[in-house]
Amino acid sequence: MSLTLEQVRRVAHLARIEVSDAEAEATLGHLNGIFTLIEAMQAVDTRGVEPMAHAQDLAQRLRPDCVTEENRRADFQAIAPETEAGLYLVPKVIE
Repeated sequence: MSLTLEQVRRVAHLARIEVSDAEAEATLGHLNGIFTLIEAMQAVDTRGVEPMAHAQDLAQRLRPDCVTEENRRADFQAIAPETEAGLYLVPKVIE
């Protein structure tokens, strides 16, 4: 599949992008290059190839999901300007 210069201009018009003649010519070349690459990739026989989630077969090292710090909310709220029922009170910023 390859595009024509008129199709590139139409797509640019639909996208509300103003392109000069030189830009349209360059874009035509780029898009046709992309379509050529896609056609080459689609021509490859992939029967028998398992789908992959990632190019490398790696596993992440995960740490245990456990609490490592003690609850210090009372200490932090003791130095806050205003708190109520365990919440921080802040000035109203939206009327």
